[in-house]
Amino acid sequence: MSDIAIEMRNVNKWFGDFQVLKEINLTVSRGERVVICGPSGSGKSTVVRCISELEAHQEGTIELDGIDIGQGAGTPGDVGMVFQQFNLFPHLTVMQNLTLGPMKARGLSRTEAEDRARTYLDRVRIPEQAEKRPGQLSGGQQQRVAIARSLCMEPKVMLFDEPTSALDPEMISEVLDVMVELAEDGMTMVVVTHEMGFARKVADKMVFMDAGEIVEAGPPGPFFEAPKSRRCQKFLSQILQH
Repeated sequence: MSDIAIEMRNVNKWFGDFQVLKEINLTVSRGERVVICGPSGSGKSTVVRCISELEAHQEGTIELDGIDIGQGAGTPGDVGMVFQQFNLFPHLTVMQNLTLGPMKARGLSRTEAEDRARTYLDRVRIPEQAEKRPGQLSGGQQQRVAIARSLCMEPKVMLFDEPTSALDPEMISEVLDVMVELAEDGMTMVVVTHEMGFARKVADKMVFMDAGEIVEAGPPGPFFEAPKSRRCQKFLSQILQH
């Protein structure tokens, strides 16, 4: 089996007449943590939404474990996705939110699904919230439930689309701490975020996007210390001042 988890080759995507992705080439190895950053509207979220098949691309190929996802490859849950908004079912308890996917898509019994859910609620440090509904939780707790829900499908890859941008500042660290632990455990991750402290800590590869293109990519050390492109220099100077 190849060491490549995700490979995007010459991927182009349009929304009507507007080209939102331009010749995207990106390789993510197993266990690699890739952080994508860039200004608003640069195409970052569209990249992860194409990998997760929430958006269709018009040109190029995207492979997951060497299989073209455009051919309907993979099983539901091979790619876990965590969004800005938590997307939890408000009428279900935390436990029900976590067991629904494994029972429906993976065929687990209720007992197996609940055992797995408890394991991942422990992992995200909120085992005591299992019987509450999402509306009874803080934003940070809801996002950790959303991460646990993805982990319950035991995905090969985890994608995060600005997972802390809807949170109050004091809740951001509790979510990032969980993500750091996942990274340290070897989870293959692609993270769209403006949290550069997190990026410096966990990223194996930084990717800077602007206007639908990958402008610069490389290890975090050179990326932060000596960005090559003017656009990346300007972006980092603005974001690192905050």
